[in-house]
Amino acid sequence: MTDSLGPATRVLAAAVARRHYMAGESKVDIAAALGISRFKVARLLDLAHEEGIVRIEIASDDIVDLELSEQIRELWGLRNCAVVLGHGPDPAAREALAQTAADLLCEVITPTDVLGLPWARTVSDMIRAIRELPPVEVVQLSGSLVVPDETTSPVDIVGRAARIAGSRARLFYAPLILDDAASAAVLRKQPSVKAALSAADRVTISAAGIGAWGPKVSTIYDTITDEDRAQAAAAGVVGEVMGVYFTVDGSLATTPLADRMVTVAADTLRGIPEVIGIARGRAKAPAVMGAVRAGLLKSLVIDTEIAQLLLSTDPAPARGTSASKR
Repeated sequence: MTDSLGPATRVLAAAVARRHYMAGESKVDIAAALGISRFKVARLLDLAHEEGIVRIEIASDDIVDLELSEQIRELWGLRNCAVVLGHGPDPAAREALAQTAADLLCEVITPTDVLGLPWARTVSDMIRAIRELPPVEVVQLSGSLVVPDETTSPVDIVGRAARIAGSRARLFYAPLILDDAASAAVLRKQPSVKAALSAADRVTISAAGIGAWGPKVSTIYDTITDEDRAQAAAAGVVGEVMGVYFTVDGSLATTPLADRMVTVAADTLRGIPEVIGIARGRAKAPAVMGAVRAGLLKSLVIDTEIAQLLLSTDPAPARGTSASKR
């Protein structure tokens, strides 16, 4: 046969393509049925592609931008990435972000995992969207913040997840931020707090909100004093994950706030094999970049605004920074 497709060859190529792609027949079976060689079957399939008889199309998704998600995952060296269509102020984006994060967690978690959860609005939304979990132990990773109009705490989040999983919850009752470092150190030594924070070493999968350093984009920022905010800003803080502070290049920030937190240590957070970061709104993009560069997050569920900024940014920190490598 020649590469020029006349009517007979086009009909045969279409028949072969239909049997192979739609009916699922193997090339060997098609060759036997049509009385031709399997090499001719393979050539007819190639010609069907070349002549446009067969067209391959990757379908779009109504919730997740599949192509942009893969671009961000590859560029930033992530384990998983889901870019939810929409942007921060879009009311539907919050619900879609929560459901997508829930779907991703449920997809990757296994019965042998230990699930760690902190307090964050995005994590609370995610847990409310989950209907089923394997019977994993659930560990609380941070203390609570008193936030206006917010009725959930990490105890509520962890307790709900454990009930869904039908498993044990490792809980403690403590604030996230203390007035001074000495009080925080004493509280971290309390038996229930110490036991839960020690259990964090066994956590294999987690989800986390990403706070940017500014009003209304970090619950911690909104609840501390102007002096605290100024000190953190002077240290180059662009965001926090579970009360672990970092700069945009991925360095951990030295700020007095860090010693006042009741939360997991930065090295513990970095050591968790899978941490899914959840964020929406372009104001959080620098914090997302810093958190990924710092090795605090391994996967992302973000909106289109953040994704576009990540796509146009070099993921490597500037020379001379101390960001940890993933």
